[in-house]
Amino acid sequence: MTTNTNTSRAPANKPSRDTKIGKVINLLKRKDGATLDQLVKATGWQKHTVRASLTGLKKKGHAIGRSAADGTSRYAISGAASQ
Repeated sequence: MTTNTNTSRAPANKPSRDTKIGKVINLLKRKDGATLDQLVKATGWQKHTVRASLTGLKKKGHAIGRSAADGTSRYAISGAASQ
């Protein structure tokens, strides 16, 4: 009988390394969320790429809300994806 003793694997719900999408998720989890410009600065992506990543996160089950204040949109995660 063979047993798998590989304990170096990270849990499935936690990224094993710091990724750009991980940075996006962390910014969105903040109390006030993040603006599009903050997400662009954190990732180095263009605005349309950040928006596409938000759509991708929604498709994976994250509840992402948008609010506007002083003409600036803020995005925030209001619920985590169930994996």
